[in-house]
Amino acid sequence: MRRHPNQTTWNRPYLCDISVAQPTSFELLVRELKLRPDDYESSAELKQWVRQNKDQKFVPLDVLKLWGFTVHAEL
Repeated sequence: MRRHPNQTTWNRPYLCDISVAQPTSFELLVRELKLRPDDYESSAELKQWVRQNKDQKFVPLDVLKLWGFTVHAEL
């Protein structure tokens, strides 16, 4: 049977692009520095990065509290 050119495909499964979550900048840095959560407090490089990026990038609240940083959220 020949398919009509205006026939819709509403009954066919829709193929969508399912994106896989990418690591955050924080996670990439931690991986690059080869740090474990126990090592965060003693890492000067990580603390400096957090100080510079805490208002623009994701940093876990635990890490911010570890060094007493506050976050200024834009509304």
